[in-house]
Amino acid sequence: MSEQVREAKVVRHSGFLATALRSPNFMVGAFLTLVFFLAAVLSFAWTPYEVTQLNPTEKLQVPSLAHWLGTDNLGRDIFSMVMVGARASIAVALIAVGIGILLGVPLGLAAASRRGSLLDEVIMRTNDLIFAFPALLLAIMITAVFGPGAVNAIIAIGIFNIPVFARLSRGAAMSLWTRDYILAARVSGKSPTRISAEHILPNITNLLIVQGTIQFSLGILAEAGLSYVGLGTQPPMPSWGRMLAESQTMISFAPHLAIFPGLAIVLTVLGLNLMGDGLRDILDPRLRRAR
Repeated sequence: MSEQVREAKVVRHSGFLATALRSPNFMVGAFLTLVFFLAAVLSFAWTPYEVTQLNPTEKLQVPSLAHWLGTDNLGRDIFSMVMVGARASIAVALIAVGIGILLGVPLGLAAASRRGSLLDEVIMRTNDLIFAFPALLLAIMITAVFGPGAVNAIIAIGIFNIPVFARLSRGAAMSLWTRDYILAARVSGKSPTRISAEHILPNITNLLIVQGTIQFSLGILAEAGLSYVGLGTQPPMPSWGRMLAESQTMISFAPHLAIFPGLAIVLTVLGLNLMGDGLRDILDPRLRRAR
């Protein structure tokens, strides 16, 4: 039996790969996402220049062989800062999405398994309350108490992601609770928690993966926005949002200061959205049949 299961997994994985290779959205999105992931990982070991090194004699240089994307008003290498900024943006967004999944999905599954109960009402009304406070406003509230920083940005974006995944998992789970195999599991004496873990969650994983890529891109935008207003990643760690904020007074005579971090944000978010769109097409059999 175990050998048959392994063979089935191999067939399924090969089928996914073949479908993915035929999806332009997925391939372009995966390529763009991979480039920035590799840049973030590489920045831990190597950057062309030290991002905290100031060199006033080379300030505001245009892109050249020595500095591929030029330098800023303090003489720092922009290419190195973009690489390290990728690390900060991806780390904040990734952890924030993880918080949303780890807390939101169990809450959504619990609400769906007890539809109409007091627990369901409490969970969903709490989600509505959180939705009333955008990530930026949450960050301002948290910053007022604990001060600015990447950790507080993660908390704010993570809290905002919780109701997103709770609503998604609840809606998807509710459509499955009336299925025959779920009724059979209930008749066999399985608890709602066990049914949610063994039967519901595996069947909504595809939806969670697609939504995770979308929230990941929104998390990067949120981190850039928070850093832009000074509530996200703090100096001396570079951040794409803060690079944009620092360049706004010099954009008329040094536009490259804003162009390259802006392009990094745009291309990363575009890559994640394209990859999410491609994953939706690949993982949803109804869309595959329609095409």
